[in-house]
Amino acid sequence: MSLLSERVLNMSTSATLAMAAKTRELKAEGKDIIGLSLGEPDFNIPDYIKDAAIQAVNDNYNSYTPVDGYGELKDAIITKFKRDNNLSYKPSQIVVSTGAKQSLANIAAVLINTGDEVILPCPYWVSYSDIVQLNEGVPVEVKTSIENDFKLTPQQLEAAITPKTKMIWYSSPCNPSGSVYSTEELRALADVLQNYPNIIVISDEIYEHINFIGSHASMAQFDDMFDRTVTVNGVSKAFSMTGWRIGYIGAPEYIARACTKMQGQITSGANCIAQRAVITALNESPSRIQFMVDEFKVRRELILGLLEEVEGFKTNVPEGAFYVFPNISFFFGKVLKGHNIENATDFSLFLLEHANVATVTGVAFGNPDCIRISYAASQEQIIEAIKRIKDAVS
Repeated sequence: MSLLSERVLNMSTSATLAMAAKTRELKAEGKDIIGLSLGEPDFNIPDYIKDAAIQAVNDNYNSYTPVDGYGELKDAIITKFKRDNNLSYKPSQIVVSTGAKQSLANIAAVLINTGDEVILPCPYWVSYSDIVQLNEGVPVEVKTSIENDFKLTPQQLEAAITPKTKMIWYSSPCNPSGSVYSTEELRALADVLQNYPNIIVISDEIYEHINFIGSHASMAQFDDMFDRTVTVNGVSKAFSMTGWRIGYIGAPEYIARACTKMQGQITSGANCIAQRAVITALNESPSRIQFMVDEFKVRRELILGLLEEVEGFKTNVPEGAFYVFPNISFFFGKVLKGHNIENATDFSLFLLEHANVATVTGVAFGNPDCIRISYAASQEQIIEAIKRIKDAVS
């Protein structure tokens, strides 16, 4: 009998982190692995943000921070929400956490009761389902298709709602598909939700600035949705600050207060130096990080063009983030170099062994027909990785 809790025994290991660990392990053994599994920008943090962190060290910021974040950081977040999203929040509606993942965990912990259903449009970010289940909620997966750019339709949303539905969680731009919901598409979903006033929307906008269509829409921008939407964001992706671990929410005040209460018993306030750096990051114009977005767009065109030449890979054009999510079901039922390929997990492991390229199975994202390939890597690595994949499956 295990002494571990059923809670942790029933929890999945993060597939993206597991593949990253496997990649590091193989590299340590001397294998030439190209890692396209992690959602981590390969840029250095802009100097003006580094300078702010150094200044904070020199100014002797070293004490515990307020549980919900420095007042100056909250002000910067409020300014950012108004400037970039036309959303008006008060300081009491903002909570700063140790990464957007903790923001999501807080939200689940304070809102989900046993048996509450949470609608997850598939594909979804790997941790959504486990965070819901950890809090005794029930993930309700709604399948989308590559033909529809992996977007939830109003009809699908309506069909998924039951008397037990508590929330809907989605990301835009989406990890793993790169899909971006337009204002019109979100409005159509909001129209369905008008008939269900107690359903709360969690809008994960961590990839907001990595957007190739020039406009970003937030569910909270609609007056009739503002008081029932939690907007989640952070600095990991757009500012290449993954290791700094700062995320934040704008939420109805009662949810923000509850998240602060929860966080006060789990981690307390986020890192003091990182918070001071993020004040500068958010107060500056997003135009200062546009160079990264421009490079990601170049890489997107590169990887899509290369994948078009690989038989069996079906792709669409992602409008944001830095992933492609090709359907590779063409290979199911086939034998490749002695490996039976029955699903995306088999295929992803095959690529790791025979192409020395790390990807992530779509099973982890709720879609067993696809794999996620990150193009947060140099153009040279992308070219070499897709060449290896093409050679392995030929």
